[in-house]
Amino acid sequence: MNVVEISGVSKRFGSTTAVEGIELEIGEREFVSLIGPSGCGKSTLLRIIGDLIEPSGGKVVVNRKTARQARKDRDYGIVFQDPVLYDWRTVAKNVALPLEIARWPRQKRKVRVQKMLELVELTGFENHRPWQLSGGMQQRVSIARALSFDPALLLMDEPFGALDEMTRERLNMELLRIWAASGSTVVFVTHSISEAVFLSTQVVVMSPRPGRISEVVPIDLKQPRTATTREEPRFFELVTQVREALHLGHDLERAAPVITQQAEA
Repeated sequence: MNVVEISGVSKRFGSTTAVEGIELEIGEREFVSLIGPSGCGKSTLLRIIGDLIEPSGGKVVVNRKTARQARKDRDYGIVFQDPVLYDWRTVAKNVALPLEIARWPRQKRKVRVQKMLELVELTGFENHRPWQLSGGMQQRVSIARALSFDPALLLMDEPFGALDEMTRERLNMELLRIWAASGSTVVFVTHSISEAVFLSTQVVVMSPRPGRISEVVPIDLKQPRTATTREEPRFFELVTQVREALHLGHDLERAAPVITQQAEA
């Protein structure tokens, strides 16, 4: 079963075309990374899937519903680069916020929040404020909040981009553990080739603006991924394959205007 189906999606902002002709299917429990040069429309595509912005053309289906209906039905959670936590609320109350909005009974909320904090290994920090936590811990609170209502789809927009390399690698491991335990499908935006390969079941390579999908690279690294996965020859082969797909997409995009001009001549 496909959790996400995208057909002919494009998005224009005024005279600028951000993405064009996007065709993509994402299956249940997949971990799919979107990667491409800055400005290629990765985050735009993520926001279209999440119904945060509307496409200019094409169709998006999430859980066999329109993206709008999936949002209303709370079929997905979203994690941004900034954790967007409320300093006046404790960790537990930040995680509980979507459940309060959904009017879950208090005791049911309490049980669910505790389960989510256990999942992200923050038991004991329930009464801390966000400013008392490290950046990595804050992002784990954000992940717990996004998963609190058990969404079928988790959208993540460069959630570790602002963290140092060591913290980022540790959270990559934790995210894979959380993904395996939660059963959600993940769509993950990143600029890091190695991060995309390490985390994903598929890497979607996008061309420079207007963003198009230039290649989908299946990642056949064995599960579960471990610290030694990054040292395996196959890991380096896949990193090279994604890097070459990025360069090829960039070269083809640069060549396109020249080909067009020659044809017109």
